[in-house]
Order: sequence, then C-alpha cells, then structure tokens
Amino acid sequence: MTFLRTLIVSLFFLIVSLVGATVLAVVAAAIYFAPGLPDVRQLQDFELHTPLRIFTQDGKLIGEFGEERRVAVDFDEIPQDMVNALVAAEDTNYFDHAGVDPRGLARAAVELVSSGGSIQSGGSTITMQVARNYMLTLDQTFTRKIREILLALQMEQVLSKEEIFELYVNKIFLGNRAYGIAAASETYYDKPLAELTLAQTAMIAGLPKAPSAFNPLANSERSLIRRNWILFRMRELGYIDESTYQSSVQDPVTARRHYTQTEVDADYVSEMARQYAVERFGDDAYTGGYRIYTTINSELQPFAQKALADGLTAYDLRHGWRGPEQREIAASLVEAQEQTATQGLEEELSESPEIRQTARQAAQRSQTEVEGIDGDVSNWVQVLERTPNYGLLKPAIVVESSGREMKVLTRNDGLQTVPWAGLSWAQKYLSPRGRGAEPSSADQIAVRGDMIRVIKNEDGSLRLSQRPDAEGSLVAQDPRTGAILALQGGFDFNASKFNRAVQAQRQSGSIFKPFIYLAALEDGEMNAASVVNDAPVVLDDGSNSLWRPVNSSRDFQGPMRLRPALARSRNLVTIRVLQTMGLDHTINYLEGFGFAPGRLPHGLALALGSASLTPMEMTNAYAVLANGGFQVAPWFIERVTRNDDRELIDEATPQVACPSCAEDQETVEIDGREYPIAKRVADPAAVYILRDMLRDVITSGTGRGALSLNREDIVGKTGSTNSLRDAWFAGFNSDLVTTVWVGKDSNETLAEYGAGAALPIWVEFMGDALEGTPLAVPERPDTIVTARVDPDTGRRLTDDQPGGLTELFHRDHLPDYQQRRISRELEEASGSQGSGTAESIF
Repeated sequence: MTFLRTLIVSLFFLIVSLVGATVLAVVAAAIYFAPGLPDVRQLQDFELHTPLRIFTQDGKLIGEFGEERRVAVDFDEIPQDMVNALVAAEDTNYFDHAGVDPRGLARAAVELVSSGGSIQSGGSTITMQVARNYMLTLDQTFTRKIREILLALQMEQVLSKEEIFELYVNKIFLGNRAYGIAAASETYYDKPLAELTLAQTAMIAGLPKAPSAFNPLANSERSLIRRNWILFRMRELGYIDESTYQSSVQDPVTARRHYTQTEVDADYVSEMARQYAVERFGDDAYTGGYRIYTTINSELQPFAQKALADGLTAYDLRHGWRGPEQREIAASLVEAQEQTATQGLEEELSESPEIRQTARQAAQRSQTEVEGIDGDVSNWVQVLERTPNYGLLKPAIVVESSGREMKVLTRNDGLQTVPWAGLSWAQKYLSPRGRGAEPSSADQIAVRGDMIRVIKNEDGSLRLSQRPDAEGSLVAQDPRTGAILALQGGFDFNASKFNRAVQAQRQSGSIFKPFIYLAALEDGEMNAASVVNDAPVVLDDGSNSLWRPVNSSRDFQGPMRLRPALARSRNLVTIRVLQTMGLDHTINYLEGFGFAPGRLPHGLALALGSASLTPMEMTNAYAVLANGGFQVAPWFIERVTRNDDRELIDEATPQVACPSCAEDQETVEIDGREYPIAKRVADPAAVYILRDMLRDVITSGTGRGALSLNREDIVGKTGSTNSLRDAWFAGFNSDLVTTVWVGKDSNETLAEYGAGAALPIWVEFMGDALEGTPLAVPERPDTIVTARVDPDTGRRLTDDQPGGLTELFHRDHLPDYQQRRISRELEEASGSQGSGTAESIF
C-alpha cells in the first residue's frame, strides 16, 4: 500500500507539474508574442473586397483578378447542411471550444516532433484558420502556430461564433479563383447555396483542406473519396440519417467549370495589366476596386488572336503529326478510380473501409452514356470537361479508329466523325525538316482512349489538329502615339502564359537592317543609290576563329545599290554599310529608336540582327519609322479608376508624334487634351527615303506575299536568323505598325524563313485591320528631290544622258555625276550622243 500511495502521489505531482509547466509556457508565450499580434477588433470592420477588372479602350471586359470571385453571405444565409458539412470536415467541436481544440493541438505537437519542426495538418480550428487567413502569413512554423492560437483565443472574446464562421466561409480559397462558399457554388455548380444538393454541399466542404488535390474538376476520383468521407462524418455526428447518407454517397460528380465571361479575349494584355496593378498598388490591387482601361482596340484584338493562331496552325500542318496529347484514358470513373493513387488520402481511407466502398459505388452511379457509344464513358466526359480549349483547338477522345475515319467524343457535340480529309495530313513528325510516310488508315494516327485536338472547318467538318510546336507573337501599335492596339503573346494563354511579345528576347535578324541603312542615309555618307560590293568578307570577330558571313542564298551578286540590296536582304552589303558608318556612331544613333546601347552587341554581326530584342521593342522601333522619326514609346494603360469609375486614379499622357507641328512647338491638342510632342530622332527626309526603299521589299523583294493586300501604302521587312530559329515580319502604313515573330521556345530551328512563317500572319491581320480604311502615306518632305542615276554605278546622269533609274535623294546628299567614258567629240562622231560611250545607235 505504501508503494501504491507513493506512486499515486508522485503521479499527481507529476501531472500538476506538467499542467503548471504548460500553463506557464502558455503565459510566457502570450507575454512574448502579444505585443506583436494584430488587433482582432479590426475584423469587426471587415469590408468585402472588389476585384481588379481590366477593360479594352472602349470598355469591354478582358480580365478579372482578385479575391472576390466571391458572393458574400451572412451567417443566416448559410444552409444548415453547409454549416454541418464544414464543421464535420474541419472542426467537429467548433461550437463548443474557446478557439482551440486541445486534441487537434496534440496531434500537431506529435507532427512537430516527428517532422523536425514543421507542421503539416496543423490541428487548426476554424477560428485559428480565420486568424491565419486574415491576419497572419501561411508559413507552417511553430511560432506562427503560437500566434495563431493566441489570436484565436482573443477572437473568441471579441466575436461571436456566428461572426467568426461568417468570416471563414467568405474568405477561404476553394479553387478555380473561387473565394468563399457562395462563389464556389456558382463556380462549380452555377447556382446559389440554397439550391445545392447535400452531395454538392459536401463536395464544396471538402475543398478547404486541399483546393487542388480534392478539386472535382481536376481530380474527380479523389474528390469523391473526400466528399464521401465528409458525408460519413456527418452521419456519425448525427447531422444526417442513414437513408440520406446512403442516397447522397451514391450521387455522381456533377461539378462543371463556370467562368466569368470576358467580352474580348486578350489574356496576355490582361496579365500585363495585372502585373502593373500589383507593382503600383501592392496586394490592394486585387481588393481595392480598381479598373484599368487599356489601349487595346476591341476590334483589332480578335484579328490578332485569329491571325496568329491560323498562322501557327498552318505551320504545324506543314511539319507533321507528333502524336496524341494523352494515351490510354480510362472510359469510366470506375476504371479511373482503380488506377488512382491514394497518397494524401490516408486520413480519409483509414477512417473506414466504407469510404472507398461508397466512393466506388458513387463512381458506378456516375455512369454516363453517350448516344452512339457503347458502355460507360463517365471518365471521358470528366476529362474533357476539365481539359481547356487551346483557341479553336478543342479536346476530343478517340472512341474508334477504323479504316479511313475516326470517331471521337467531344465536350459539347457528343460523338463526332473526323473524315479522311481531316486526317490524311498526319504524316509522322520526324524533325523540323522531315516527315514520315503518309498514313494509310486512322489507327496509325490515334486509337481508342487517346486524347487529340480537333478544329472545325468552315464547312462544319472536323480536322485533326494539335497544339503547335512553334509559338509566336503579334504586336500592333499606333505609330503616332505609341499606344498598343493589339497584342497576342502566344498561340493561347491556356497553353502557355509566357508572353513572348514582351518577355521573349530573340535575335531580330534582317528586320534590324533598315536601321543600319537609315543611319547611313541620315549621316549623308550614303544614299539609296550608293553602290556597295556584295562579295565575300573575312573578319576577326575577337575569337580564335575568323568570321566569314554569307548571304542566306549562299551566293554573291557583286556591286549593287542599297535599294535592291535592302529589298533582297543582302547580308554582306549591310555589313559593309555598318563598317563604313562605324559601330560606335551607329549604336549611338540607334538609341533614339528605343534600343538600349548596352543590349546591342559591339560587333559587325549587329548589321545582321544579332541583337536579342523583344517583339515589342522591334514594333516600337518601326513605329518611329512609320511616324516620320519621332521617338514614341509603347504604352498600354490609358487610365486607372476606382469605385465604378467615380474616382480617377491616373491617366496616361504619352509623348506623341506631330509631323505638322512647328519645330519649337512643345504640345499638341488631340481630342480636347494636351499632349507633349515627342522628340524627333531621325531626319524626315531620310525616313521617307527608307520607307520608299522598304516598299521595294513588298513589290520586288522578300515580302512579295503582302501584294495580296492590294494596298500601295504598306511597307515592311522580312527577317530570319541563324539556322532559321526565328522568323519575322515587321511592316506598317502611317496609321498602323505591326510586327509578327514566330519561333520555338526551345530555340530549335523552324526550318522556314520569315516570308513563309511570319509574313502570312501579318498579311491576314493587316488585311482585316485595314479593310475599308483609306490609304495612309506620309507627305513628301520639301527636302526630297529626284534624280536619274546609272543603275550600275549609282551616279547621277546629266540631262543629255539617256536611260538610268529615278531615285529619291535629300537635296543636300545628291551623288556625283556619272563621268563620261569617252570624249564628247568621239561620242558625237559615233552617233551615240548622250550615252557617254562610243557605241553607235545604229
């Protein structure tokens, strides 16, 4: 007895000591952390946030960002089933505890010890989650957990359980940009909370733990297990009876993706505007009710998107079929669930074997039949539902490949047939320059269970397609103001969010050459008739080897004038022009076109476009050519407002081009507003002559494909880089400048030139953009004169010398006269007067 009494007393004092130590530790933690804790009373003044909205110049929605993909609800508006489901899933004792759950904390402590200092599940009550979501960071550390506990205890003293719960359900992130249960109800089911079934309610209640892993759109198999576990818990806790439980766990997955509808598809611009807002306003950008009106033209933007998509799809057709997007997709949810990994579902599955069993039964109840297809295709339907379109390319799953046709299941149109006319192009891709043999049957292309892409032809038939291997960008700019009117940064934003228009620094190739020529024209060292030798050159590039540049055609045409040299994009001529002008002088001159000198290579390869520049930078440089030499800068945000446009935050005042303004004029009025006049960085006569030379690129050079537009006011330049890794076309009239780039993110060769890959995209866009508009050409400067020149020497001919070509010159930069090759007396005696030769006219 003495031993037992001693043991009991010892245990009693041990427990008292442990409790006392715990109390002291809590008190010490409270004293230590309390001064740095935020004031929980600010939650009483919590205001709902308004998302950031992005618009075109004329007010059409192109994007919405922020925490409020949300519909706020009061506690009284929350259905009791939703309250019960969330309590069952997240915090069984919520309405009984004082903000913390000792058992949950004990579990967290065990994880803390076993994981070496990090906490995974956390043991957080709903109150603690509110504290974390509203007032703390999301890092999983011990100190954050202590602060979370202290805030939760304080919160319970200030707010009622109903108020805390209301804050919780309006704040939690539930996937797919849905914050709060009401927004999730609309996002996944397109209906208000009150109309949700119990199974749908439990599905939403299962999302706070892992909005991605248990998302019914992305992981329908895992979400079923999580949902049925919550229904199991609701039955165990007495919230629902057995019959309700049995009927609900058998309900199929009915979630679908419901989007905020935009009016114009300009996701790349929308993302640019979002980044601007975050840089300007911080996190308040998403909640402060800001509206950003961009310079995007709502009519031109769809043209840009379609032209780029059409061009990249056409490129892909020329290079072969790379195979299905996914293979061996299970037709039914039952099959798919058998293949599902259980990692991360240990808690749910360990509760009872009933969880997996009911999930399997629900999968069986989710059977979906489609007319024309035998058997259950519930998983195919789910996979198609969660797979995004890539522009006009829609996902489809092969049901049958037989002979020369393919039957496919599509998301909205059910079973469809792809005829052989839409399949026969699919020669196997071997390399950028090689394809395999033509297919002889559909099953050589794809088989049952494969996911492919299809596109609808104009006649309504389907054609096999795929996400293009090449990417691209299109930028259209107003050359007078610098405003970006249309921008497409890739084939499709869903496929890749990398914005090539502003982020891809690619070698500019031959579209850089006009600026080298302009430097020579401006300086007066050369003119459009100057003759330069198109012949081999060997240069020391500073390495251990010599540089031997060549023309893309691998030939040499000897002495030639600058005009045809630019039209035919002769590399050796451009190098010699740059040699004549000097690198330092030329690079300093190019700064006026927006090129940062530090990013231009200090070598003669600059003449061939070795500088890595973005499509936006190249477009703006061409805008300076299009406006006659004024240094405009690209901009895309016109104004920023708040409170439904009642508060103007900012409004752009860009520097603009004004060719008709006096030299000393500083501002000009446009549409009732004053704008500063941009600095002139190029002589208008030199720009005019270069523009005329660029017209020859269209009429007789590498840009002849643009003749199909039947417009005399368009000029431009093709561009290609080493190994054909980049394809460009940049062109303009006085109203619109547009640059197209095509290339691969991997920097692999395209195996096509700019005239083949980029120019057709530019032609399609400009054809749509300029349709019905008058010709836009600049006035000819007073300093421009014309003179006849000898086509071989580029020298001026006298009035008594017949023949020659008419060329444009600055009046101060006329070439010397052509010297006679014989005396006038001999010329007259031979009967060849005026020719300068002794050859008789007879």
